[in-house]
Amino acid sequence: MTKILTDKALIERFLTRGVENIYPSTEELRAKLMSGERITVYQGFDPTGRYLHVGHAMGIRAMRILQQLGHKVIFLVGDYTAKVGDPDKDTGRKILTDVEINKNMEGWKEQASQLIDFGGENPVEFKHNYTWLSKLNLEQLIELMSSTTVQQMIERDMFQKRIAKNDPIKLQEFIYPLMQGYDSVAMEVDLEMGGNDQTFNMLMGRSLVKKYLGKEKFVRTNEMMDAPDGITMSKTKGNGINLSDSPEDMYGKAMSYRDELITKGLRLLTDVPLEEIWDIEKKIEAGENPMKFKKLMAYEIVKVIKGEKEAKKAEEHFEKTVQNKEITSNVAEQTGIKGTMPLVEFLSNTMLEETKTNIRRLIEQGGVEVDGKKIVKPTEQIEFKKGTLVKFGKRKYFEVV
Repeated sequence: MTKILTDKALIERFLTRGVENIYPSTEELRAKLMSGERITVYQGFDPTGRYLHVGHAMGIRAMRILQQLGHKVIFLVGDYTAKVGDPDKDTGRKILTDVEINKNMEGWKEQASQLIDFGGENPVEFKHNYTWLSKLNLEQLIELMSSTTVQQMIERDMFQKRIAKNDPIKLQEFIYPLMQGYDSVAMEVDLEMGGNDQTFNMLMGRSLVKKYLGKEKFVRTNEMMDAPDGITMSKTKGNGINLSDSPEDMYGKAMSYRDELITKGLRLLTDVPLEEIWDIEKKIEAGENPMKFKKLMAYEIVKVIKGEKEAKKAEEHFEKTVQNKEITSNVAEQTGIKGTMPLVEFLSNTMLEETKTNIRRLIEQGGVEVDGKKIVKPTEQIEFKKGTLVKFGKRKYFEVV
C-alpha cells in the first residue's frame, strides 16, 4: 500500500507555483491533500505534434509532486481525442490519421520520463483514451451530448471569435469537450490538470464526474508560457523549447526570450525560489543588465530537464558560439550527407527533429550560412563536400565529413 505524505511545503508548491486557478477552490483542494486520502490525478496530452515542450513540463512537474506524495498519477495520451481535434483560438484543427497520431506520440514516454518516474514504488501510469472512447456507442454518445447545450458551447471565446469572422465551426468540435470530460469519468479521477486554455474542457469533465460518479472533481489550471517567438508554445506549430531538444538547443532557445519574460520564465519553468525571482525583477526594473539573469533562466531550465552537468555544458557552448563567436570542431555537429542538393533538403535530412516549414522560414529570414555566405533561397543548389560548414540560426553548426 502506497504511503500518502502530507508534506506542507510540497503541497503549497503544488497549489501555487504556476497555478492560475483551482476549482472549486484552493482551500478545498488543500484540505483534500492534507487529509491523507489517496487521490487519482491526471493530465492529458493530445499527440498533435511529435514533441512535448517546457510548457507541458509545468504540468508534468506538478504531477511529479503528487507522485512524490504517494497519489495515483496518470499521464494520458489523447490518441482518440486527437482524431476529433480540440478547437484552437482561430480555426478548427485538422483531423489526424492513425499513422500521424502514432508517429507523433512514439517518443513521448521517453521525453516525459526526464521529469516523472514510470517505474519505482509509485509509478506514473501511461494510458491512452482510445481504450474507452473507441468503445462508446451512439446511445452513449447521445447521452453525453445531452449533458450540455449549444448555447453553453458557443460561449467559448474561440467560438465567439470565429462566429464574428464568419469562420465555420464543425460539429465534431462540440463533441471534443464531452470526450475529454468523459476521460475523467472513465478513469474515475479526483483531480485534472491542464493549461488554462483547457479550462472549459476540464470543467465539462467536472460536471460529468458529478453526473456519472456523484463526486467532486478538482481542476487545476496552469499558467501558459510563451515560446521564444512570442506565440504560445504549441505541439502543432513546433515553436517551443522541446523536451527532446539537446541541452545546447534548450539553452539557446531560452536565451531568445525577450527580456520582459525572464522572471516569468524563472517562475514557471525553473525551481529558483520566488524570493530570488522578485529580487531579480527589482534589479532589472532598476536598470541592471538582464543578460546574467537570462543566462540564469536558461541554465535553470536545462538543469530541471537534463541535469546540472548538461546545463553547465550548454552554458559553455552558448558562451563559445554566441558570446565569443568561436567555431571549433567541438562545436560543429558532424554529418556525412554529401552531394549537390537544395539547401532545405540538406538541412531537413540533417535535422530530422526540425520541420521543413521552420527550416524554410529561417533560410528566408537570413538565418542560414554556408561557408560564411548567407543563403536566403531554400531551393538554392549547393555542393556539400568534406569541410563544408553550415550555420543554422545563432547557435547550431554542421560540418560535412
